[in-house]
Amino acid sequence: MRTPAYRHFMPFVAISSAALLLTACGSGSGDPGGTDASGVAAKADEVPTTDVVSAVRKDDAAAKLLPAGTTSLTVAVSVGGTPPGTTYLADGTTLTGQDVDFTQAVARVLGIKLKIEQASFEAILPALDSGKYDFGASNFGVTDERRKTIDFVTYVNDGQGFATREDSRLPKITDLKQLCGLNVATGAGTTFEATLEAGEHVCADAGKKAYRVQTYAESSAIWSSLQQGRSDVVMSTINGLRYAVAHQRGLRFLNEYHRLDVGFAFKKGTKLAPAFQAAVNGLLSDGTYDRILKKWGTTGSAIEESRVNPPEPKG
Repeated sequence: MRTPAYRHFMPFVAISSAALLLTACGSGSGDPGGTDASGVAAKADEVPTTDVVSAVRKDDAAAKLLPAGTTSLTVAVSVGGTPPGTTYLADGTTLTGQDVDFTQAVARVLGIKLKIEQASFEAILPALDSGKYDFGASNFGVTDERRKTIDFVTYVNDGQGFATREDSRLPKITDLKQLCGLNVATGAGTTFEATLEAGEHVCADAGKKAYRVQTYAESSAIWSSLQQGRSDVVMSTINGLRYAVAHQRGLRFLNEYHRLDVGFAFKKGTKLAPAFQAAVNGLLSDGTYDRILKKWGTTGSAIEESRVNPPEPKG
């Protein structure tokens, strides 16, 4: 039996970090790679602003791997509103976030200019094949299904996790059957939505009431749904959940569910992959990589080397 999926799409709008983080304060997460900000109010000016990119210099060897004549590229990003994902500084116009720092650092290594365009998360990957964008940078998890149509160059390891309200009795989620009968909020077009839909049968197989998948295009809507009781649990990125729990009152991180490499996304068969891989490995070697992760409190997501289209971890 197929579980009905309740989808609630919100208009894609530019919202400043000040608005999104206005009510945030909270209970911390001491898990490795997370932020521990118990009792600290997350105001707009607390979004990390350390400059970890401007000192990066062009690497001629990496730049020579670019297709001849490449001087600029168009990158699509999705503004999620909550660090370490892409968000705005207090001016409401300057984009920041872990993906932004990695994208800008790679561009400096390769000596290219970037044209940044905003798009909804679920629209970016389909648009790569049409050539609308040269690549996407929005914490795209590398899955076997996605690798059929998209090429990836990895730069961090993140993945899937769960969070809930502090007063919830939910334990660590190790099996989707634990979600049966619950409302699960997640992002539209994400690996989380795909995982939940692929596992829809588990409740029927166990003779239990199906869980309901509620998808949203804005992370602020996901958290509102949880806080207001319309959803029982959130499935999202490990790093994003840990940040949210550390900066919003009344939330609790449950656990990591499935680790995934995260990469820049390209049209299948791209000739840009070797240059991007060399650039990320260069950042790993010169210390920039560690500085970016430290800035965003995600050191637990470090990789040892960049890879092109790695297989999805099993289990």
